[in-house]
Formats: sequence, structure tokens, C-alpha cells
Amino acid sequence: MAGARKVVVAALQFACSDSVSENVDTAERLVRAAHKKGANIVLIQELFEGYYFCQAQRADFFQHAKPHKEHPTILRMQKLAKELGVVIPVSFFEEANNAHYNSVAIIDADGTDLGLYRKSHIPDGPGYQEKFYFNPGDTGFKVFTTKFAKIGVAICWDQWFPEAARAMALQGAEILFYPTAIGSEPQDEGLDSREHWKRVMQGHAGANLVPLVASNRIGKETIETEHGNSTITFYGNSFIAGPTGELVALANDKDEEILVAEFDLDKIKAQRLSWGIFRDRRPDLYKVLLTLDGAK
Repeated sequence: MAGARKVVVAALQFACSDSVSENVDTAERLVRAAHKKGANIVLIQELFEGYYFCQAQRADFFQHAKPHKEHPTILRMQKLAKELGVVIPVSFFEEANNAHYNSVAIIDADGTDLGLYRKSHIPDGPGYQEKFYFNPGDTGFKVFTTKFAKIGVAICWDQWFPEAARAMALQGAEILFYPTAIGSEPQDEGLDSREHWKRVMQGHAGANLVPLVASNRIGKETIETEHGNSTITFYGNSFIAGPTGELVALANDKDEEILVAEFDLDKIKAQRLSWGIFRDRRPDLYKVLLTLDGAK
């Protein structure tokens, strides 16, 4: 019946330890708790199996990478998704022969692995030296048809790019999901991006008239680097935004939390169509977006 296709989404937020088993146990515990709150799609934060190792450029950290197929954490989440009947995007450090990616596997509610998205935009700066570890993703922006909704999933730094959100919306994404690891800037204690970070993604939701779910970690993590120790305090603030960019649920900067919100996808679709932003698009005028310097 029109106007009755409802979905409940959840964002998880927790502090990671340096133990894969502990972190995966925590993720499973929180997925189960989200399910008890009625969640149909549950988002776990980026690279949740351990500390955010990209503070350092260390060859030994490549040992954390594993192939997509038969990945133990993905297999466990497939079993959990099937048991609970929930959709779970699973972030992981992917090894593909000699290539490495910051990837997410989308697990449907029957436990089926629907495939991969590989992070497209790879940051490189103090504390966030991902270019040392990750090849630029080659999947392009994708939409996955799950039991409950067509979803677009991108990863952390991707969330700063409106083109990524628009590309997923154009492919029919009804909800956008962004697993994340972001916090303080080791080189500048006075720089706090949390409000900027939220506003940018709220803009993606509002510009495309689709709900958006962002899951970030909390806690202080210190990594031994080639130049001494580096510490990031991750600021949480996981949130769920509605289709006009409004904040529907918001976590704080220090507590483990499970955020839940319900959306009527048919009602939002009617709102999106009536607003006219996809009707009035002019892709014939957007060729400048295919350039780096703005020269046509």
C-alpha cells in the first residue's frame, strides 16, 4: 500500500580496542540490541575490527588486510544478519592480490553478500594517512537492493563529496549510509571538524531528499608511528538525518550508543518527486564537473 513502506535504520557508535575479537563481539552485541529496538538496517562504523591504524605508515599493518571471500568477520555478520533478518554493511580492510582497499560488504537480511563498495576518495594528511594503505576504489558509486530499501553506501572521506551522494541518489538510493572514523587533528589541537562534518552530510540528505545515516567511533587511540606516538580522540556524534537534512537522532562525543529512526520511504519518494530537483536537473551543463581545474 502506498505510503506504508517503512524502514527502521540504526547507527552504532562504540570505542574500539586493539583486539579484533573484542571489537567484533561488541559489534554483534550492538547489532542485536539495535534489532531489539526494531532496526531493519544497522550501520557499523568504519574499520571497526581494530584501532584506526592509518595514523602511521607502517608496513606491518598490512597484515590486518584479508580477502573479501571467506573473510571471518564478514562470514560472522552474514550468519548474524540471517539470524536476525537485518541488513548489515560491513567495513573491512580488503586484500585483493597486491591491491588493498578500504571496503564495505553489504549483507542482506537473508545473509546474502550483495557485493562490495571500495572507498573512492582516499585522504592523506596528518593522522589520516590512508594513501599509504589503500588503492583508490575501482567499483564506482553503487546502490544495493536490499530486502528493506535500495541503499547507497560510501565510506568516511567520501562523505565530504556531494558528487558521491548525488551519484548514489541518481541510481535510486533511498537511504545513504556512511561508516566513518574521524576525530581530532594531531597536527592542530584547535581544529574541530565535527559540526562541519555533520552539516556537509545533512546537506547531502537535503539536496537529494533522502535520509542519511552516519556511524562514527569514539575513544582515544594512540598509534606508534615512525615519528613517535600519534593520538586521535574520535568524536562520535553519529547521527541520522531526514530527507530535508534535519537531525532525527544524534549521539554525543563519548558514549557508546545505538541510534534508531523510522522512515516511510513511499512518503519520502512522493516528497522527492514533488520537489522537482531531479526533474529540473541539467546534466548537459555539468560537464565542468568532469574536470579538475574547472576548464571545460
